[in-house]
Amino acid sequence: MIKKFLFLSVFAFVLISATTANKRKDSEKVVVQPINIDYNIPYLQKNFVGFKEAVAFKESQGSYTVVNTLGYLGKYQFGRTTLERFNIHNTDAFLKNPELQEKAFVALCKVNKWILRRDIKRSVGKTMNGVIITESGILAAAHLSGAGNVKKFLRSGGSQRFSDAYGASIQSYMKNFADYDVSNITADRKATI
Repeated sequence: MIKKFLFLSVFAFVLISATTANKRKDSEKVVVQPINIDYNIPYLQKNFVGFKEAVAFKESQGSYTVVNTLGYLGKYQFGRTTLERFNIHNTDAFLKNPELQEKAFVALCKVNKWILRRDIKRSVGKTMNGVIITESGILAAAHLSGAGNVKKFLRSGGSQRFSDAYGASIQSYMKNFADYDVSNITADRKATI
C-alpha cells in the first residue's frame, strides 16, 4: 500500500511538472533541488533505455531544461567541463536540444566504460559495503562522481567514499542503478557526439 501511494505520488509530481514545463518560455531556466525518492522506477525494463531514464529521473526528474543550484545542466545534469570535453560550449543551446543531451549521455557512458574497463572486469560480482557491484551501477556512479572517483572507490574495496553536495554517494548509485543491461554501450576512449 505504501509503495503504491509512493508511486502514485511520484507519478502525480511528474505529471504536474510536465504540464507546468510546457507553460515556460523556451529561454527560461528552472532551478530545482534534488528530492529523496526511490529511483527504481516500476515498469521500466532493465535495459539501457531503462537505465538512462532512471538516471535522468534521479538527476532532474527527466527535465531537459533544468539547471540545479550548482549549475549542472539538463536531463542528466552535466557539468560544464564534461560538456566541453564533447565540444559543447553553448549551454543555452544545449538546454534547448534534447537530442544533443541524449547523445552526450551515451558518449559519456562510452568514455566512462573505457576508463573503467579494467575495474569493471575486476569488480563486477563482488560485494562492497553490502552492495553487489554491477556494470550499470559502476557507470551510474561514474556519472555522479566521475570515473576517477569510482576507480578510487573500487580499488579501495569501498573505503574511499565520495558524496556530492546533495549527499548522493557512489555507493547509493551503485545500489540504485544495479542490474541494468548496458552491454550495448561499447567502451570508447574517443567517443564523440
